[in-house]
This record gives sequence, structure tokens and C-alpha cells, in this order.
Amino acid sequence: MAKQEDSFKKIVSHAKEYGFVFPSSDIYDGLGAVYDYGQLGVEMKNNIKRYWWESMTLLHENIVGIDSAIFMHPTIWKASGHVDAFNDPLIDNRDSKKRYRADVLIEDEMAKFDDKIEKEVAKAAKRFGESFDAELFKSTNPRVQEIAQKREELHTRFAKAMNDNDLAELKQIILDYEIVDPISGTKNWTDVRQFNLMFKTEMGSTSEGAMNVYLRPETAQGIFVNFLNVQKTGRMRIPFGIAQIGKAFRNEIVARQFIFRMREFEQMEMQFFVRPGEELDWFAKWKETRLKWHKALGMGDHKYRYHDHDKLAHYANAATDIEFEMPFGFKEVEGIHSRTNFDLSQHEKYSGKKIQYFDPEMNQSYTPYVIETSIGVDRMFLSVLCSSYEEEKLENGETRVVLHLPKQLAPVKVAVMPLVRKDGLPDKAREIMNMLKFDYACQYDEKDSIGKRYRRQDAIGTPFCVTVDHQTLEDNTVTIRHRDSMAQERISISELAGIIDSEVSLKNLLKSLV
Repeated sequence: MAKQEDSFKKIVSHAKEYGFVFPSSDIYDGLGAVYDYGQLGVEMKNNIKRYWWESMTLLHENIVGIDSAIFMHPTIWKASGHVDAFNDPLIDNRDSKKRYRADVLIEDEMAKFDDKIEKEVAKAAKRFGESFDAELFKSTNPRVQEIAQKREELHTRFAKAMNDNDLAELKQIILDYEIVDPISGTKNWTDVRQFNLMFKTEMGSTSEGAMNVYLRPETAQGIFVNFLNVQKTGRMRIPFGIAQIGKAFRNEIVARQFIFRMREFEQMEMQFFVRPGEELDWFAKWKETRLKWHKALGMGDHKYRYHDHDKLAHYANAATDIEFEMPFGFKEVEGIHSRTNFDLSQHEKYSGKKIQYFDPEMNQSYTPYVIETSIGVDRMFLSVLCSSYEEEKLENGETRVVLHLPKQLAPVKVAVMPLVRKDGLPDKAREIMNMLKFDYACQYDEKDSIGKRYRRQDAIGTPFCVTVDHQTLEDNTVTIRHRDSMAQERISISELAGIIDSEVSLKNLLKSLV
């Protein structure tokens, strides 16, 4: 665990040092759980968003996009249940004066049981070698079964408390399992209480006429209130989806783990409207589709898993998270939810407007059911960053820091470098740069030795480096260096675009999803 924490600290430091992510208001000592994306971070973030957007709107004829406003009529949040039910169960430690989410403390305790099981498996695997069967060991080893039983007992008790909204039982679980404050190490806990996560402000030209409004805590409601606008103007027929990328805001009390949990974040959400009774079939299809989207990036299939919700939200009849293995454990990066017809029905009730779809095949009107896919851009960014970071030991004993970013998401696709800053090499390098820059994000670098320049590009995840030398002036060939293998090959300048495009183009990645 200490090794993983040290690794995560290095990733956070690397993100700042190389212009991916900065603490917001840094010269004023920062603002808690708010971050700015730097010059490389914003490029990678935009690439993630483009991959998601095009996978939704280009690959599905029946999915279109919108961009709804952050400020919305306050009654929308009453209808959606956020005013009354958008709460976290919080608990304070009297000694450290720190506040925590009670459910997260208990989930972390369950993760400790998982870690114990994995340690037992790892020890056995080392002992038995290649013939070791991990699943058989888990199902037969008495020590592992004992740990698994304890975890299941905790899980059952926790799930019931969450579903019953039993705050007293959540505290009792924390006491019974002797969960201590990570800072003070004590068990001097307050009672658990609910805390609403929405930011509130006022809108209006005078204090008397001001109206209380909220910063949206999710982007989904902007889609629901525009359901009829999109359906009628786009002549959409069920089933169809509406996609949106946008900012959301939550007053997270327990914001931690860098950009994993922030107060201002970005979501990529798609609401897919279906016939009543068909929602669970579509739920299963979208679970499979979304996991395939993640795995296509090649960050390791074993790093993903499904996690079914113990407590369903008030609007859902099925919910699953896609979790990714971060340095601090498996964590949610995307949620797939069957929201039933709750949202549209609520908005129909509170607005007094009929929000239904006339199905010409069934010759009847109904309120559609909804399947939601919701992915946090920032969490996705963090998963890519964490899975890509490596301190690689080289054969000569040196160490290079390299980001093995999925090439399509890399902020810089190619670096063009003259071997020396004379003899016309910079002019030729600029010529190549000008040829490539209309299709790919490029960097020009002529400072320091070629080895140092390679290392700089490795550290920001640039897939290709193109070196211009004296031979280039003679035969129009360059050296292209591949980031992951460090292999170098001599190719004609005319071949450059084709080689780069085959590796970095989103087109090939999108084709793999079809």
C-alpha cells in the first residue's frame, strides 16, 4: 500500500511538472479539490472527449448531442429529487477535526479484506509456481474463506444500512469494526448525518427579487428537460439517445485523491430512451458497449471490472459501475443506470407539461424509460495517466520516465527535431513540421542533446520523434523513433504521415468498436 501511495504521489508531481494538471489558484496556495488543466492536460482531455463524442454520435445514427445551460430553473432540482435526496452520510472525528464520508470509510474497510485475500493468493502463487490455480485456491483455502466470510458479513450489513438510510447503523458498523481516523488514529467519532451537495447562489438584479438557483450537480437533467425539443426537431424515433459533455458542481466535503473527486468536474453523459419493458435488455447492451469502449484503449483488460450497486438510487431499477484499478484500488470511472421513467414523469408532474412519446408502431403514447451512461472526464483522465506512467530501467542502467499513453489520446503526436542547430537542418525540420501540423499536434524542439530531447518527449507521452540530420538533406529521409520500444528506423519523408496516421488516428480506434 505504501508503495502504491508513493507511486501516486509521483504521478501527481509529474502531472504538474510537465503541464498536465495544476492546483487551481496555485499562487494563492490553491483551492481545495479544484484543479486547472495545463497546456498538455487540456489537449489530452479534449482527445478523451472527442473519442467519447464521436463513438456516440458517429457510430450510432440514433444518438445526437446537445449542450444545455449550467443554470437551470430551480424547480428542476426539486423534481429530480436533488433538493431532498442528494446527500452524503458524513461523520467527524473529534480529535483530528476532520470530516469523512461514512460509506467511504466502510468501503475502505471492505477493501482491506480484499487486500488480505490478494496477499494470500500472491504468497501461494509464489510458492506453487506455474501450476497454481488462483480460483481453486480462493474457493478451498480455509484462511481465504475465513477472510471472505468476514468481508461478506460486513458487506451485507453495510448494504442494508445504506438501503434503509440507517445513519445510526452506519456509525455502529464503524465502531464495531474499530475503524480509526487515518490522521489521529482514534475512534472518537460523532454521529453520522446527511449533508446536501448542491451549490446554491442567487440570480436577479435586486436583492428583493433574487431567485435561489443551483449550480447543476449533474448534466442529465438538461437532457431530460430538452427531451421533446430534440425528439420533435430531430424527428427522433424510439430507441434514441441524447449525449452531452459539460461541467457539474458538487460541494464534496471529502474531496481527495487528486482529480478523482473534485468540486468542479466534467461529465460525459448519454441518456438512451427506450420502450417500457425493454430497459433491462438495453441496460445489458450498454454495459457491454461501454466496457468495450474502455478496453479498446489497450490499457489492460484486467484493470477493469463491473461493480453492481448495493444501494440503488431512488430513480433506478438497475445500476452498475465500470471500475478501473487506480494506484489506490479499484474505483468507479463510469456508471450505467436504468433510470426507469422517473425523470420524465417527475418533470411532467412539476412542469404541468405533457412529456410523452407517440409510438407509431404501437399506436400509443407513453413515457419512455431511460438507460444512462455517465463517465467522469477527470476520472477517465486520471485512469489514463495512472496506467501510462512508468519508470523504466534501461539496459545501460539508466532510468527513463515514460507515459505509455494510448497514442490517440496523447497530447502531442509527433516531435520534430533537427540534430543540430545549423547547416540548414532547422529549416528542413520546420518544413516537415509545417507539413504535419495541419493533421497532428506537433512540437518542434532543438534545445539540448538529442538524448535529452527524447527523454522530454517520453515524459509527456509523445508517440513519435522525427529527427532531421545531414542525410535528410541528401536523400529526404529522416529517423523516426517509437516511444514505447525506443526503436528507430530510417524512412522517407513521404512515408511519415502514413506511419503516424496508422497509429494515432481516432478512425482506426472507432472502427475497432463497430
